Amino acid sequence: MEERLEIINNIVKGCRKHDSRSQKELYRVFYDFSLSICQRYANNRDDASCILNEGFYKIFNQIDSFNVEKPIAPWIRKIMINTSIDYCRKKSKFENNVEIEDYVNVVKTDDFVYSKLRYEELLKLIQKLSPMYRTVFNLYAIEGFNHNEISKQLNISVGTSKSNLSKARTKLMEMVKTLEDNSRYNYKESY
Repeated sequence: MEERLEIINNIVKGCRKHDSRSQKELYRVFYDFSLSICQRYANNRDDASCILNEGFYKIFNQIDSFNVEKPIAPWIRKIMINTSIDYCRKKSKFENNVEIEDYVNVVKTDDFVYSKLRYEELLKLIQKLSPMYRTVFNLYAIEGFNHNEISKQLNISVGTSKSNLSKARTKLMEMVKTLEDNSRYNYKESY
């Protein structure tokens, strides 16, 4: 563990000196981690790659602000999330944003069927959500932000954040049900 930390610190030192080999190594080490974050916000892999590259550009430009006494993964994660949000904001301007001030209750997902899906299947379903629903869902359900944090981050009301999360969950549950129905139908057809 300490050896890995020392290796990462050496890579960061090299990046601070604008050493291209160190930058390439940081990119290589955190590529999969970063891409998995970007894919949750993007419409497709090409968009995710654009977000990823823009995120690494920011990382290399801001590497001097990184505190080497702290782990680098959370710092990179935050930059990738913020870059993803900025990208979504620019790309779609959140056209599907719906204000609902008198929000009732957020749909509970304790028994939601995430566990039955493979990661790739769930990712594809999340990517089918509208940009705003997808962004709020990712920030809340995956990244662990609360609605106050999301509202500040996206410049929307808390009610809108709750509403968009509820709608995202409802859409996801509908898509999962459709997948299950289709797989049952295909199973019956094979006999």
